[in-house]
Amino acid sequence: MRRLLFIIGLLAALVVSPVTQAQIISITIAPPELPVYEQPPLPAPGYIWTPGYWAYGPDGYYWVPGTWVEPPAVGLLWTPGYWAWREGVYAWNTGYWGPRVGFYGGVNYGFGYGGVGYEGGHWDNGVLAYNRTVNNFGSVNVTNVYSTTVINNVTRVSFNGGSGGITTQPMAQERVAAQDHHVTPAPAQIQQQHLASTNRALLASENHGRPAIAATAKPGEFTGKGIVAAREAKPGPAPLPQPVAPKAPANNAVANKPLESKPLAATPPANKPLANDPPAANKPLENRASVGSEHAAPTNGALPKPPNAVVRPEAKPLNAAAKPANVAAKPVAAPPTPKPGAVAAVPRLPQHPPAAPAPHRVAAASHPASRPASHPPAAKRNVSPHNEAH
Repeated sequence: MRRLLFIIGLLAALVVSPVTQAQIISITIAPPELPVYEQPPLPAPGYIWTPGYWAYGPDGYYWVPGTWVEPPAVGLLWTPGYWAWREGVYAWNTGYWGPRVGFYGGVNYGFGYGGVGYEGGHWDNGVLAYNRTVNNFGSVNVTNVYSTTVINNVTRVSFNGGSGGITTQPMAQERVAAQDHHVTPAPAQIQQQHLASTNRALLASENHGRPAIAATAKPGEFTGKGIVAAREAKPGPAPLPQPVAPKAPANNAVANKPLESKPLAATPPANKPLANDPPAANKPLENRASVGSEHAAPTNGALPKPPNAVVRPEAKPLNAAAKPANVAAKPVAAPPTPKPGAVAAVPRLPQHPPAAPAPHRVAAASHPASRPASHPPAAKRNVSPHNEAH
């Protein structure tokens, strides 16, 4: 029943005035955005472009492809139909032919229909003159042409009024054009809409706003050459990468932080061995000095010990030579050598043949607290290096 009422309303739209036509088809759902497509080539001189539009049927909105149409009579121009929000519903205003282009809701259908008038061509002494800047001639030889730049304010809104709709209102010349004698759509145009209504691929619910047949070179030809499909709209916003730019200095700052922390972390371990090295370094050096004599000198304690450590490894096994070599490098960097005194001599006593180091153990155990005192064990150190050197 719903389909029958729709067909009756469509037939009535062909015989009533444009004002009453807008009340025949009215719904509460806004039409989809206009698809993006290219204009097929002009089939021959004398055709005028009629843009595609969203129509409504029992299964919802469907796309009627744009096409080239021969005007019903010389001197007639096409005023496209449009959707308009009126009294809580969307009403369709059927297009018509007339001597002037009237109001079509300010909808930008493209190809000369930028929202006001038609800039794709005009009649010149009974012959259509084409604006080469908005028409696709293809391989057709068109002699009556001109060039006029058309400023195209890109918008895909397909209805006037209501929420999100175009707010353009009819201008004075468009109101006058509404009073002209109008001719209903040509039979070829009616056939184009009928074929579109029977093609489920053109339903908005099927193609999601991108019909496979967006335009045709001639009315009623939905297959073969001259078929143009809709393409995806190009994304316009480009300022998105801009907020990413300020992140670069933030990352550089983070990258610099570990660089600064690395030297800080490296210095403590370097200082730690310095504090622990002096006792370990003095132990083997003082051991050797005590073997030769019981005297030592505080002033020469660090300088003569490295050479002595090098001389003994030559006569002893390789294992013993490696230990003093490593020890010799450390006392040079460690200034507090006099503190360990004779205590350091205890660990290395087994390496020397004489038994003299044994009493030093007892003396070392009794003097740990008296190291900082004014005892002259330093005098013993001077004697021992001289004896080993000779």
